[in-house]
Amino acid sequence: MPSFDIVSQVNPMELENAINQAKKELANRFDFKGSKAEILLEKDEIKLIAEDRFKIQALSEIVMGKLAKRQISLKNVKKGEPDVSPLGHARQVIEIKQGLEQTIAKQITGFIRERKFKVTTQIQGEEIRVSGKSRDDLQAVIAAVRGGEFPAALQFQNFRD
Repeated sequence: MPSFDIVSQVNPMELENAINQAKKELANRFDFKGSKAEILLEKDEIKLIAEDRFKIQALSEIVMGKLAKRQISLKNVKKGEPDVSPLGHARQVIEIKQGLEQTIAKQITGFIRERKFKVTTQIQGEEIRVSGKSRDDLQAVIAAVRGGEFPAALQFQNFRD
């Protein structure tokens, strides 16, 4: 029985490349010369450290621009509020969301059911398995889901015939 998976993942190599590009720009920017500003990548978090709120905002814009240029969907990025200490140091955490949350997965399966496709959907952890009798039905589901608006960037994997 033909099937495929709907997932929401960020390519870790593209994420690393985007952060490296942001670090290079940080090293070359005139407004950051001599300041203690850092961009750190730890698993699925990007930590920004700067001297004040203005510089943390500029760092955030640099990182978001580089992520967008590397085709990392900003739907998978969750910016935290900047923490500014009384001494003036500022920190911000940008979280990279991997996998489909349960509520989004239910929204997608409901979307597929509303369209009355001849397929079955199963939520399997952080992905959705869609299976049907014909390849055409599955391709119609992919086209419909691509056309829909969801709060996560979706990819389609493991298309089996």
